Amino acid sequence: MRFRDRAEAGRQLAARLLAWKAVRPVVFALPRGGVPVALPVAEALGAPLDLLLVRKIGAPDQPELALGAVVEGTPPQTVVNEEVVAALGIPPEQVVARAADQLAEIGRQRLLWLQGRAPVPPHGRTAILVDDGIATGATVRAALLALGRAGAARRVLAVPVAPPEAAAALREACEAVVVLAEPAHFGSVGAFYDDFRQIGDAEVTALLERHRLRPDRQDPGIRRPDNEPERDR
Repeated sequence: MRFRDRAEAGRQLAARLLAWKAVRPVVFALPRGGVPVALPVAEALGAPLDLLLVRKIGAPDQPELALGAVVEGTPPQTVVNEEVVAALGIPPEQVVARAADQLAEIGRQRLLWLQGRAPVPPHGRTAILVDDGIATGATVRAALLALGRAGAARRVLAVPVAPPEAAAALREACEAVVVLAEPAHFGSVGAFYDDFRQIGDAEVTALLERHRLRPDRQDPGIRRPDNEPERDR
């Protein structure tokens, strides 16, 4: 399966998620690439759309090696890779300090992209987490854990493409997973898109503003239905 671009992938994903409309979910996008995928999903479900901002906590002198991740929220959630921290002998206070640096960057990004609008709280809600694809799943796992800690009633992971082993592992981390394609020969997320260009700051802001101005967007109130859709696992 290939997608013309992220918007087309989002429309196909939205068709698979329509059963969740009745529970009045909130849709969270992982920026930047998840935003144009999440927009058609939120539009189809009439749901609020927000960002879930996650930053990797890089190791000293090895920024690509993750000590963990910090996820925005009230309070913010820090997910620590205990094995890496122990192997490198990183003291806990250094992890806390490096997480604080990344949290400051999260604040800058939210101000830039959402112009200071308050986050939509996931507490008591069905939270649908959307990205443009999954490679290793580390960032998504941290985001799902943070949504659970923040009190989301149900967590639905929705992505166009993921390797089978990553999708299988993430099915154990949330209540439902919707993946359009799980190719055995994966390679990279971008290989499944004709147009996988980088998404700029201005485009992220414009997409979020476009959704905010939709007259049919649901308010962020909580509705607890008697029934929920069948789990897509």
